[in-house]
Amino acid sequence: MTGNYNSSENNSGRQTAYTVSAVADYLKASLESDPRLADLTVVGEVSGYRKPSSGHHYFALRDEQSILRCVMFRSGRGGQFLADGTQVICRGRISMYTSRGDLQFYVDQVEPDGIGALQQAYEEMRKRLEIEGLFELDRKRAIPELPARIAVITSPTGAVIQDIINVLTRRYPLAEIILIPTSVQGEKAAPEIVQAFRALNTFDDIDVVIVARGGGSLEDLWAFNEESVARAIFASNVPVVSAIGHETDTTLADYVADRRAPTPSAAAEIVAPDVRDLGGYVSGYAVRIDEIISRSIRDSRSQFELAVDRMNRKIPDTTMPRQRIDDLLTRARLAGQRLVESSKQRLATVEASLNALGPAKILGRGYTIARRTDGSVATSATQFSTGDKLGVTFADGTVKTTVDEVASTSKSIDS
Repeated sequence: MTGNYNSSENNSGRQTAYTVSAVADYLKASLESDPRLADLTVVGEVSGYRKPSSGHHYFALRDEQSILRCVMFRSGRGGQFLADGTQVICRGRISMYTSRGDLQFYVDQVEPDGIGALQQAYEEMRKRLEIEGLFELDRKRAIPELPARIAVITSPTGAVIQDIINVLTRRYPLAEIILIPTSVQGEKAAPEIVQAFRALNTFDDIDVVIVARGGGSLEDLWAFNEESVARAIFASNVPVVSAIGHETDTTLADYVADRRAPTPSAAAEIVAPDVRDLGGYVSGYAVRIDEIISRSIRDSRSQFELAVDRMNRKIPDTTMPRQRIDDLLTRARLAGQRLVESSKQRLATVEASLNALGPAKILGRGYTIARRTDGSVATSATQFSTGDKLGVTFADGTVKTTVDEVASTSKSIDS
């Protein structure tokens, strides 16, 4: 043994005396060097439990014959199972608290005694429900991309609901959150969760539901291993996202749910898109739509121009025919003018001839016209008798006279 001592061996041959600290340190080192005591599991009843403000746990494990002082620092797991009179299984190491000289069991993890029975019951129920088809992947429903109303089945107090609300509010404030409060641990938990799903099925405007609670032991999470809860999730009218315990915890609710999340916050991220991502998608789609419209306009313009070119190529050349038409019209107009002039000349000639042959011209040469009293022109002397009245028309007027004698003019004028 090494350590402090009060005096060396004297001449009388007495044994060296060690200090209390030296002895305590030796015992501590001896205990901690024993591999059987370095990782030890102990079953016993909790006694004298206390938890000061430091968060550490102080208690004793006892059975019918012995007692073992224990301490579990606040970093240990399973402190919720510690209470006077409870039967627990503790895992840790044996050492000595040298300041008081106390031999202590330094506990790292606590579980309730009987965990094996719970695990066995869990496995049996899991296999039975699996055979019935409650875990089939084909029946699992897709989570809606843009939910309007999100239901949450969990405890109304604690960090879980706050984490979910914070994430949903940050990521997707457009959705309405409907809390259906239930117990999540203890005897009342399973019936309340089942009733919550029954109430949920009466709503017709819920898009998705999250069922969640924080981490804990198998006993803490046991409500979510109850057959009634598994069947209630299976019968849900809307997709279910489960977030039970930590990522390493798996319950029957997780198997039945349409989607499992490792944490409540992750469940909120699964059911709600990020509005920032949606904004990016909308901007991207707007750019694509603008490109599509611009491309469509360019293509339509090109097709129109090609159609115009094809139409122009099919239209006959009218330049030469138009010139020929203009020449023909000019020639026709000139021919018409010439025809009119020629007709005028012929008409003038005919008019002159007619005038020359007209009664006025003849009368002007000394001839006269005899008219009977009825106005008719006399053409023969025999048409008159002595005493008849007649009118004689000269070129410059008419003379009325009476027939004195009718003489025959059968002889020639020359005779």
